Amino acid sequence: MNAKVILGIKIAFGLAILFFGCNKLFYFMDPPAPSTKIAGSFLRALVSSKTMMLVAIVEICAGIALLTNRFAALMMLILMSVSINAFLYHIKLDVKHWYVGVAFLALNIFMLYIYKDRYKELLKPQ
Repeated sequence: MNAKVILGIKIAFGLAILFFGCNKLFYFMDPPAPSTKIAGSFLRALVSSKTMMLVAIVEICAGIALLTNRFAALMMLILMSVSINAFLYHIKLDVKHWYVGVAFLALNIFMLYIYKDRYKELLKPQ
């Protein structure tokens, strides 16, 4: 794939993650309302337990890492846990917004693929 296209995707994904991570901390934009009561209850539990604050910090760090190209491979591994949980949330609890979870997971998997050479040592048999 063209290096400029990859750079554009990295920048767009980094800015999006940074934006939504900052939004979770500073609430400058209202998120869409969950489409079910169960999804709303689940989100309220995550917010009240401060779990969403941790998710926001991970997203902000991952966005900065992608934009500065420092520790980006590591942050994409860490962000994968957030991506999988967002995907499962949208597929099971908030089906109306399923595309958000799918796009987030797909972009994270794409970034893991881009950094695949950095993971060779981790995946080498002992």
